[in-house]
Amino acid sequence: MNTPIRSLLIANRGEIAVRILRACKELGIRTVAVYSEPDVNAPHVLHADEAYCIGPAPSRESYLRMDAIIETAITAGCDAIHPGYGFLSENASFARAVEEAGLRFIGPPASAIEIMGDKTSARTLMIQRGVPVVPGTESAVTSVEDAQRIALEVGYPVLLKAAAGGGGKGMRVVDDPANLAKSLESAQNEARSAFGDDRVYIEKFVLQPRHIEIQVLSDAHGHHLYLGERECSIQRRHQKVVEEAPSVIVDAELRARMGQAATEAAAACGYVNAGTIEFLVDSDRNFYFLEMNTRLQVEHPVTEMVTGIDLVKMQILIAEGKPLPFSQDDIRINGHAIECRICAEDVRSNFLPDTGVLSHYRPPQGFGVRDDSGVAEGSEISIHYDPMFAKLVVWGMDREDAIGKMRRALDEYVIDGVETTIPFCRYVMDHPKFNDGDFQIDFVQKYFRPEYLRRPTDDEQIAAVLAAVFAEEGKGTVVDKQQTDGDDAPQSCSPWKLRHRYGGER
Repeated sequence: MNTPIRSLLIANRGEIAVRILRACKELGIRTVAVYSEPDVNAPHVLHADEAYCIGPAPSRESYLRMDAIIETAITAGCDAIHPGYGFLSENASFARAVEEAGLRFIGPPASAIEIMGDKTSARTLMIQRGVPVVPGTESAVTSVEDAQRIALEVGYPVLLKAAAGGGGKGMRVVDDPANLAKSLESAQNEARSAFGDDRVYIEKFVLQPRHIEIQVLSDAHGHHLYLGERECSIQRRHQKVVEEAPSVIVDAELRARMGQAATEAAAACGYVNAGTIEFLVDSDRNFYFLEMNTRLQVEHPVTEMVTGIDLVKMQILIAEGKPLPFSQDDIRINGHAIECRICAEDVRSNFLPDTGVLSHYRPPQGFGVRDDSGVAEGSEISIHYDPMFAKLVVWGMDREDAIGKMRRALDEYVIDGVETTIPFCRYVMDHPKFNDGDFQIDFVQKYFRPEYLRRPTDDEQIAAVLAAVFAEEGKGTVVDKQQTDGDDAPQSCSPWKLRHRYGGER
């Protein structure tokens, strides 16, 4: 099959829907958006050629309704459906239903989603193909006694992980045998609630690891390529918050070995389209297969920035049946890119999700700055969806240049209406451990405390908004940096510490 896609439905919302829409526009593909009732004026709806309401606010009544989405695609005359990430993107039943309806699913075959979506079957397959895995079970534990025996064999600490899921759900670290039974029960209950599947398996817990992932592209002609790595070790509760490419700990030799393992993993499950192989890398630079994400990743822009390859366009090209237009030797890593996830969360209140209407929203601009957002002034941030509403991505000639650019870009944001993670992202950019590249996945747990961030006063927040307004009118704005407190806190600034005098210094 080598048939052009002329009309595509995006089965998602927010920034990823806008991202896909832009790629389609550049390719001359007609776009169809779906939306829930409160999203009627969302940017992805306004940017699409056509848009259809598929239900009320709750995801289960709108964005998770497979039947409504497929029916809408057929009604709108679409050739294909792109699921983005989240929602139905890794749902094998949805992928299969899309194909059975005579549409193309912009993603891997349902069989690959099933194999790699089940952590135990994925581990078994990787072991068979010689891809390094963390020592542990190849199947789910069946009892507390079984778990105790296996934990003693692999050695404490151990990691309990849900077989059917990810994102930290159903995951527990156990370093004391006395806590194993309780932790197993807790992990099983959480896995059952999150995924409808309470199977849990055991791995050796790798101490002080880095979380490194490899982007792969696979076409229907048997070509499997890797596009370098992404460093994803800045995490909170197993959720990534800052990502970068390349990683400071990966040299050309390690990149080649990890890339070879990643393409072997993709080939093993018959993968076609864009996917990501996630690895843990220990202090001795040994790497171990963690899981495969059978979809486009949130952090895909950093790979695009350093390779110059549009991953969404590649997804569409592959779905059309075309071979990849380049070889492994053509792929080059140029410069350094960093992404910060901008979420509606109150960092100073332990990242409590926040809601509200964006009365002011002005993202940063400038050379090497990319704003992927799914909101605009007047957009409502509600309780119904993920709190991430934007991603800030920068490119620099090297890592130092990229960090400096990210600091500047974070300081340029003007957001009023919700609390955001911008102060935390700024904290990371200023931390000496991050700047030195000397960090692991416990960075947030080890170094960050909410009290390190001073809460801005009402006057300062008002001043920030006024500064942006007057700056646009060419009447001047001055930025004053405020240092934070705390032994482990870097000498950073609050992005809200803006002072403005009408008609002041230019």
